[in-house]
Amino acid sequence: MSRREDRDGRLLVAPTMLVVLAFAVLPFLAVVLFAFLDVRLVDIPRLYLDELDFTGENLAGVWASPRFWSAATTTVVYAAASSAGAIVAGLVVALALRRPFRGRGLIRALVLVPYILPVVAATTIWKTLLNPGYGLVNAVGTEWLGWAGPVAFLTTTSRDVGPFTVPVALCTVIAFEVWKTAPLAFLFITARLQVIPGDIEEAAQIDGAGKTRIFRHLLLPELAGVMALLAVLRFLWSFQNFNDIYLLTGGAGGTEVLAVRVYTELVVRANIGTASATGLLMTGMLLVVVAVYAWMLKRGKA
Repeated sequence: MSRREDRDGRLLVAPTMLVVLAFAVLPFLAVVLFAFLDVRLVDIPRLYLDELDFTGENLAGVWASPRFWSAATTTVVYAAASSAGAIVAGLVVALALRRPFRGRGLIRALVLVPYILPVVAATTIWKTLLNPGYGLVNAVGTEWLGWAGPVAFLTTTSRDVGPFTVPVALCTVIAFEVWKTAPLAFLFITARLQVIPGDIEEAAQIDGAGKTRIFRHLLLPELAGVMALLAVLRFLWSFQNFNDIYLLTGGAGGTEVLAVRVYTELVVRANIGTASATGLLMTGMLLVVVAVYAWMLKRGKA
């Protein structure tokens, strides 16, 4: 009976394993293979196993490329800033909507709209609002806020604001990512807040603790785990994000992240070798993040 149950379990899992093998493992192995081949996209139909020319020049060239490191720096800044912003925004909204009041359900539903909105529709809305010719943001800025002229938010690399130099386009795509993904953080944090016993807060209030101390010493420790998980997930997703940036700026204005860099190498330059090498280095960077998170979890359990 034990052998029969083991066999039945393997048979039930087999379709899922085949799907993972076909759509995850095999494509990744192909990326690893192409990263070490001197081959271009047009050469693939005429590529034979006995004619493979293995080389390490793709990885060496990408590693030594200033554009790769510029894109990597932009990617890390974009992923870190958007992840932190989304979590902070989700936390603020979750705390603001924690107590029951009239219309809370409707407001909670509206908060989720950016997350469920198709990315094409969301980017179109933002591009329309930020358009330097007819966008609402520039109209308000020039008419009411005293701007000297319209700002091309999606193509301006940097602009001096007082003593600071602000990366305009990069800040814009970060703001879009925060707006788009903060509802997910709101859902996670709201779910965790709902299971925190209310009598603990009541006891703290009776003892004279203010809202700030209750948040720091009661709520924040309870939310630390879910916020850490959100930080890792959001960083991983933002690090490999392509759609949002490509649809908003196409990588212009200092917003070329590694995912856009891979697309440029593969589609524009038709160089599948350097595109695969860049993707492989991206995977290595993400594995470092996952390893650090796993080490922190293991250390926390020890």
